[in-house]
Amino acid sequence: MFPSSPAYIIVLLTMLASWLVQRRLKNKFEQYSQIGLQNGLSGKQIAELMLADNGITDVRVISTDGRLTDHYNPADKTVNLSESVYAERSAAAAAVAAHECGHAVQHAQAYSALKFRSAMVPALSAVSRFMPILLIAGVFLLNRTPWPLAAGVVLFSLTTLFSFITLPVEFDASKRALAWIDSRGIVTKQEHAMAKDALWWAAMTYVVAALGSLATLFYYATMLLGGRRNN
Repeated sequence: MFPSSPAYIIVLLTMLASWLVQRRLKNKFEQYSQIGLQNGLSGKQIAELMLADNGITDVRVISTDGRLTDHYNPADKTVNLSESVYAERSAAAAAVAAHECGHAVQHAQAYSALKFRSAMVPALSAVSRFMPILLIAGVFLLNRTPWPLAAGVVLFSLTTLFSFITLPVEFDASKRALAWIDSRGIVTKQEHAMAKDALWWAAMTYVVAALGSLATLFYYATMLLGGRRNN
């Protein structure tokens, strides 16, 4: 009924990697947040400047609760910056603000990977309601029938695909952000290095999440195949 040990070990390793990367990211942002940006601009000001430079006038920059909760919402066209990033004047704040505006630029320019990712959201919202039930029921019913687990694996594969589609979207947004803050003279050479490092660790959280999703998919697929051989 249960998967082979290699599948279980892979899942545990990805969970450990996720925890380590999240901890490293938090430490990096705390470190770089202590160093003031030489030009004195806040995250909000940097975001508004990048939007203006790209001819984007219908996107608002707003503050949102929490830490590392920054995101771009294409539905209402808002760049949501966490409270510290919104008001902070540091390399970390500059990196995050420009990165989220990078998503706004992607949206304005109809970046293909972002369009594909956004198109998947409605389907994934529906999938998320049924997938956990199918996976749990499938595990317990595997000795009787493989179909519930098989259906759960198919649905889970969609979430895994979504995780991997997210990667080029995030890396491209960081690339746009770093190119802009350099060309606009937002950061010094030292501040650029800090911004690049912060964004790299942020990107690694998405990489680990995608690998974790793939490992979990492998875990359930191994369980399914093992159950079918035993029947």
